[in-house]
Amino acid sequence: MDELPLEQVRTLLAVVDEGTFDAAAAALHVTPSAVSQRVKALEQRTGRVLLMRTKPVRATESGQVVVRFARQLARLERDARAELGMDMADGRGPVRLPVAVNADSLATWFLPALTRVPQDPPVCFELHREDEAHTTALLREGQVMAAVTSSPDPVAGCTVRALGLARYLPVAAPAFVARYLGGPRSLADRLRGAPTIVFDRRDELQDRFVRSLAGAGADETPAGAVRHHVPTSEGFRDAVAAGLGWGMVPQSQAEPLLASGELVLLTPRRPLDVPLYWQQWKLDSPALAALAAVIARAAEEALLPAG
Repeated sequence: MDELPLEQVRTLLAVVDEGTFDAAAAALHVTPSAVSQRVKALEQRTGRVLLMRTKPVRATESGQVVVRFARQLARLERDARAELGMDMADGRGPVRLPVAVNADSLATWFLPALTRVPQDPPVCFELHREDEAHTTALLREGQVMAAVTSSPDPVAGCTVRALGLARYLPVAAPAFVARYLGGPRSLADRLRGAPTIVFDRRDELQDRFVRSLAGAGADETPAGAVRHHVPTSEGFRDAVAAGLGWGMVPQSQAEPLLASGELVLLTPRRPLDVPLYWQQWKLDSPALAALAAVIARAAEEALLPAG
């Protein structure tokens, strides 16, 4: 493939970020016709359709590759300017690091780690909250430079390193256990029929735990089962403690409530361990390297060792 003209690449990124050709034209201080011509020229050069002409505009799978390249190019330029002392001199401000992280890590160990990142030059964190099974999509689309993820398979153009295991405990309030989880049936069967707390519709931790109890060929969760959606880590824990349902709560959040008697462990020696990984762009970025080193140390302190 021929070289990618930087003007066209930056124009494609502007269209994706701004959502329309007209908005991109305003941001770039050119005419909408010029924006359209640059995008068409880039599509002809790559031989691929790069944009879906919807409202807002969306990048195709091929377009995401170019968008990711454009963001990496912009990152390298900003790092070079920062090292040369140009950004602060012309008012461009701090280094920006967009990162995707799951809610439970955000609520437990991740935020304190950010305070250890050196602030010379100043760093601005832009955190995107997403389930650990889906954070790689933001990397693939070029929206973030790094992510805490449950996938060991590196996204194209990224490196991956193991962080450790996040342990979840199956817990419920004592009154909830007495009301819903007594009787002769197996615990797996009782849990299927009991109200359950889930983070959102993509949260599979509770179902994974039930399957681990029941084994292969077990019955599916009944269609009419009550599932309460609580989309914050702290709210999830509080909903379980209030007796709204049972759920898988991070060990660090569950232990104080287990000690006080506000929660009970549904089964001993049956935690659910979720492996976490750090994926980041393959860039020689001092700020990104500093962040990666800090996250690795914090994860070693907060998570269980893998393997």
